Amino acid sequence: MNIHEYQAKELFKHYGVSVLRGAAAASAHEARAAAEQLGGGVWVVKAQIHAGGRGKAGGVKLARSLDEVEAIAAQMLGMTLITHQTGAHGKIVKKLYIEQGANIAKEYYLAFALDRSLEMPVIMASSEGGMEIEEIAAKHPDKIVRVPIDPLIGLQGFHIRKLAFALNLAKEQIGEFGRFVSALYKCYEQTDANMVEINPLVLTAENAFIALDAKLGFDDNALFRQKNIEALRDLDEEEPSETEANRHALSYVKLDGNVGCMVNGAGLAMATMDIIKHAGAEPANFLDVGGGASAETVAKGFEIILRDENVRAIFVNIFGGIVRCDRVANGILAAAQNIDIKVPVVVRLDGTNAEEAKVILQNANAKNIIAAENLTDGAQKVVKLAQKS
Repeated sequence: MNIHEYQAKELFKHYGVSVLRGAAAASAHEARAAAEQLGGGVWVVKAQIHAGGRGKAGGVKLARSLDEVEAIAAQMLGMTLITHQTGAHGKIVKKLYIEQGANIAKEYYLAFALDRSLEMPVIMASSEGGMEIEEIAAKHPDKIVRVPIDPLIGLQGFHIRKLAFALNLAKEQIGEFGRFVSALYKCYEQTDANMVEINPLVLTAENAFIALDAKLGFDDNALFRQKNIEALRDLDEEEPSETEANRHALSYVKLDGNVGCMVNGAGLAMATMDIIKHAGAEPANFLDVGGGASAETVAKGFEIILRDENVRAIFVNIFGGIVRCDRVANGILAAAQNIDIKVPVVVRLDGTNAEEAKVILQNANAKNIIAAENLTDGAQKVVKLAQKS
């Protein structure tokens, strides 16, 4: 789960992470009032969407008067912001964050994330913070230092010193930097975050470290014990189909292809998407119906997949272990009776009661449902049908 910058900065303040004063706004009038209350002669108007790259896309602008704050806010609210993280469809700006200006001396990049290969958190930092951090990571990875943290001992002084030396901080800056990083680690650890990113982390002319941006992502599986964070969820920023799938215990992620996938098991789902790409098409989604798939979950899976207008064919790839293939076959037929499935459906079933399932599908003689002999045969058939339709 992700949250907006203004929400992240409220969390930062709670944990002692230094941020500038700011306020959220949902109208140009509110934006002007917020700037007036904050005071000062320079403000930054920031679009609030769940995506990075806002600055390059025109979602972060400087204002030097209250009239300018109001004008920028009026122009920014309602616009579709397209960044490298939103995809071509972009995201509509519905909220703004008005923040005081800062006297910036130097910009850095700082983040905490989970390194799955090391099975521990990692601090990532760079002296090259700002809008070009992705390009720096791609072309100059040596400029990003990575410091793993054993969760059994937590953040220690030597971690901070290693970061400070890599960033070429002056001796008198290390203490302030250490306090900032320690507060940020506390926020990362105690909120069950899987990612905390500040880009840029700025050093001001007054020698203070301040989070000029804030991006937080949380482990969905830990939300049951983070009710205050779950309450920050903005469903307008999430794909509606993914939200609905989650309510029905389905793991669904919308993608940009035209072959819908319904699979049981995350590993098999990844392999299914790979073989679809290998056969010459692009998957339209990741959908794992789980080990205990029933007729109801299969029907709901079809319903969600078919809402995507890009889907031209569906590949059902089920390996019967806990779930019996004959139950899945009956679920497919029940869905076909209750839902208008206008695209071809290729079905590959293997494992428990697979032969019985094949007989059920053959005897049904259902329109648009095609049996596959194996995984390769199924991928080739569904890609051909998708391209044909």
